[in-house]
Amino acid sequence: MSFRTLDLNLLKVFEALMTEGAVTRAATKLSLTQPAVSNALSRLREAFGDPLFVRHGAGVTPTQRAMALWGPIGESLSRIRGALDEQTFLPALAEVNFSLSMSDYVAGIVMPRLITRFSKTAPGVHFQTVPNILLDAPALLEGNRVDYLIGVYVNETLPPSHIRSLSLWPVEYGCVMRRDHPLAATGKLTTRRFLNARHVDVSLAGQTQPSFDSFLASRGLKRNLVATVNHYTVACDMIRASDLIGVLPSDLCKRIAPKGELVSVRAPLEAPDRVISLFWHQRNETSPAHMWLREQLVETFASPGLVASGNDGARTKAKRVGRMSSRSVNAS
Repeated sequence: MSFRTLDLNLLKVFEALMTEGAVTRAATKLSLTQPAVSNALSRLREAFGDPLFVRHGAGVTPTQRAMALWGPIGESLSRIRGALDEQTFLPALAEVNFSLSMSDYVAGIVMPRLITRFSKTAPGVHFQTVPNILLDAPALLEGNRVDYLIGVYVNETLPPSHIRSLSLWPVEYGCVMRRDHPLAATGKLTTRRFLNARHVDVSLAGQTQPSFDSFLASRGLKRNLVATVNHYTVACDMIRASDLIGVLPSDLCKRIAPKGELVSVRAPLEAPDRVISLFWHQRNETSPAHMWLREQLVETFASPGLVASGNDGARTKAKRVGRMSSRSVNAS
């Protein structure tokens, strides 16, 4: 394959397939027929000597060769388009849908504020939330099943380089129990009492061992974990109705039990620090609509001094981050 002989119009088809994840949607985006896109894909495959896209359910998934090409080709096409079109995103007039993968804990923080913020300024912007299965984060974004994931990355391996991220806010953990729990009146919570109490934990990823138990095991300790659920609200309901305790985000007490039925006390063994981060696929890096949404998310939720862009953890003020092209980072 030679650059001189390649029909550069095929690169527009390549871009549409990468961003849409399906031949039908790519054809709609390009105002072409589905056979025309299929024919262009055949020519792309011949030119690059690679399948480039393989069928996956109702859509297509890029091969490793396509992923390697996407970085330089996608960025180059974006620059060309920017030079020719001067793209803008007008939130007041836009009709666009965004899908966000979040836990019920994160959704309870994010969604009320997003809806309040955009109900008048961007009435045509719609949001769909999807349950957050943390270990499946890269696959959700790579398969174009969600636009963004907001949560804590818990996979033992780092995200692929084409998954971008920004840190948003830290999560403070405490030992949550009902207000009249026997341990709530004992003063200082000792390690022995803490470990022997009946615990409930939340495991979004369906792990056999929650992350806090892995933390305890690394110190030769074990707690009395009697239940694991996949919703924070369910865990809080169980704690409110029993003598169970849980190492959970401290702010759940006020959000889920505003009448003071739950309290959060300092655990003798504190959970490792966690940071809620925003994750997206690099194919959405330069889209005006996505750049606007990322800026709004950072301005609304980022803790001052925490927002990080790049592997070196460089700190960037929130008001600037939404306008800059971020590098991939090691997620917390």
